[in-house]
Amino acid sequence: MRTSRYPAPQRSDCMITPASTAPELGTELTLRGIVLGILITGVFTAANVYFGLKAGLTFATSIPAAVIAMALLRRAAGNSIGETNIVQTIASSAGTLSSIIFVLPGLVMIGWWTGFPYWMSMTLCALGGVLGVMYSIPLRRALVTNSPLPYPEGVACAEVLKVGHASGSGEANRQGLAAIIVGSLVSAGFAVIVATQVFAANLAQYFRLPGSDKGPGGATGYDLNFSFALLAVGHLVGLWVGIAILVGACIAWLGGVPWLTQGLEGVPEAVAMAAWSKKVRFIGAGCIAVAAIWTLVKLAKPVVAGLHGAAMSARVRKAGKADTLPRTEQDIPIGTVGLITLACMLPIGVMLSQFATSAGLGDQLGLLVVGGVVYVVLMSFFVAAVCGYMAGLIGSSNSPLSGVGILVVIGVSLLLALLVKPLLPPSTGQALVAFALFVTAVVFAVATISNDNLQDLKTGQLVDATPWRQQLALIIGVVAGALVIPPVLDLLNKAYGFAGAPGADPKTALAAPQAALISALAKGVIQGDLAWHLIGIGALVGVACIVADEVIKRGSGGRAHLAPLAVGLGIYLPLNSTLTIVVGAIAGWWFERRAERQHNPEATKQLGVLMASGLIVGESLLGVILAAVVVFSGNGAPLALVGESFATAGQVLGTLAFGGIGLGLYAWLLRTSRG
Repeated sequence: MRTSRYPAPQRSDCMITPASTAPELGTELTLRGIVLGILITGVFTAANVYFGLKAGLTFATSIPAAVIAMALLRRAAGNSIGETNIVQTIASSAGTLSSIIFVLPGLVMIGWWTGFPYWMSMTLCALGGVLGVMYSIPLRRALVTNSPLPYPEGVACAEVLKVGHASGSGEANRQGLAAIIVGSLVSAGFAVIVATQVFAANLAQYFRLPGSDKGPGGATGYDLNFSFALLAVGHLVGLWVGIAILVGACIAWLGGVPWLTQGLEGVPEAVAMAAWSKKVRFIGAGCIAVAAIWTLVKLAKPVVAGLHGAAMSARVRKAGKADTLPRTEQDIPIGTVGLITLACMLPIGVMLSQFATSAGLGDQLGLLVVGGVVYVVLMSFFVAAVCGYMAGLIGSSNSPLSGVGILVVIGVSLLLALLVKPLLPPSTGQALVAFALFVTAVVFAVATISNDNLQDLKTGQLVDATPWRQQLALIIGVVAGALVIPPVLDLLNKAYGFAGAPGADPKTALAAPQAALISALAKGVIQGDLAWHLIGIGALVGVACIVADEVIKRGSGGRAHLAPLAVGLGIYLPLNSTLTIVVGAIAGWWFERRAERQHNPEATKQLGVLMASGLIVGESLLGVILAAVVVFSGNGAPLALVGESFATAGQVLGTLAFGGIGLGLYAWLLRTSRG
């Protein structure tokens, strides 16, 4: 699940005027625009990789990239809305392709890889991303041009572009850039002080509930992470998603964990964490899977209709009438799409062959390669269509990619367990798990980019951009992001490791919750020891959440809801992520209530979105930098100024500073919007 929530642009007086007509498009593909887009992509991709591994969430990058581009290019000769749109299109891949971290680290967690082979990892990301672009092209007319889907983030980004390029918008650009910069500096600076250990990293306590004569009571606890990046996530996802995450956390830590630890001896923290990581998170997996299936069921009819419309559009092009299309309807030709798709499938087959051979699965090489390629072709297109439609309906940031990943890995694991495992020696079980994760990673890369591309094309439609130029720009962004992801993953693996991986220190390891869950599912299905009863309980929880969501929506007229996917995330994300996100959701709600009193409410809310993006970028980039320092210094805490004896004082100082700085940032935003 990616994170973002943009205010509805239609309600703002300052945004209604430019919404009627876009400024003159101007030149779209320029060398400086491409270079700037690649640079922003590199920075935001590194930040997203770190933050996704830490918190299990990534952040959307289109609007921050658009604001940065407008601020940097506003005085450049020939700058236009078309050029800025290309910059944000390239950079949008940083918020999507980085979601590959929800799968790829699983190969390290199961002990199959010790690092990330650069060329194989980079090629996997690049090929999957390019396929995502190709698969979404036939869907554009049906799901974007001729569709009533709202595309909330695409519309919001288009409004930002129009306002930024309208006359007299220089001050708004400066305020937006200032919000991003201040947010980045504050979160990075706070993270530096936390690294010195003068401020504690969190406020946590684990304890026992009242017991009985039969033994000690169940263990539980709380863990509030002093992370401005997580606070910003809460701001972006909004109050109702935050409440749903809190419901999930309560199910896990007030229900599941105490229930499973009742009567068990041991240190409360160790007992509670073992129960959550080995059992309760599978309840979350069941809830997420049901939520994803429910979404797919609701979307089945419109997705089929959209695919039919896309096929009819392709027939028109084949009839030789493509040249009669207006510029705003010109995609990469469908024949070129087919050739590029085939060109991607060939190296994917080669990679599957190399992976299977090196894993000792050569006896069934043909079956694995052919079956793997067919699975990638069929499942990728299905996932592309579904994710594209969901992006149009609820926004690419809120699409249940985690649930899609769960369905994909269970599907490929079941096929391997039923069709391939009986033909191989028992010793190849772990190799089959690794192969399942590798295939899932390819499909997941396709899903993330398809989820994003149609959103970008909606933005382009609203500013009269040329579709094929945007599609080319996104391919550039995909390749740029693919070049960055493997070395950043390697760096973070060496510095911190991943929770549950061989040799990783549990105290410093990055949680990588989705990768842990997906690898555990693959292992459980193939080895036949998956805790299906826990997943079944989670499925029942998911059904209950779906029913509750529908009742709440109808009772509130659609103003309130209980997102089933968010409940599932609250169950299986680490507690030190969920509680801070909930605090951020409440803080964002409070800020937006105050913003309603301002002269320009929507512009004030947009500043909040941009500052939140900056908070995430600053802390995440600082995390990558600190990882490099840890690796090269060989010191696990290179900036530490105090020792364990300062822990209590550090908690007090950290709590006061975190709360005070957070309030100060929101107060500054409200003053800035009045100025």
